[in-house]
Amino acid sequence: MDYRLLIDLEVVEILDRMPKAARRRLLEEFHRIRSFPGNFSDYQEYDAMGRRVEIRVVSGWAVHYWNDFADRHVKILAVKPADK
Repeated sequence: MDYRLLIDLEVVEILDRMPKAARRRLLEEFHRIRSFPGNFSDYQEYDAMGRRVEIRVVSGWAVHYWNDFADRHVKILAVKPADK
């Protein structure tokens, strides 16, 4: 069973400003992450509350997401330019 995908409004606004091809690539990756969040993390960091935030690098963008296993939600928290 897929997780429910929740996307922060700021992420939606960033996606809206992206070129269509980049937006499509990230949305495809969001769907992949939703299907099995643990398989797609490139690295992790911890937020101010101590939760582990997964980070997936896709086409020059770092997708920050939190796997809320108890509720079966994947929460896309941020999309930032990835360091090179």
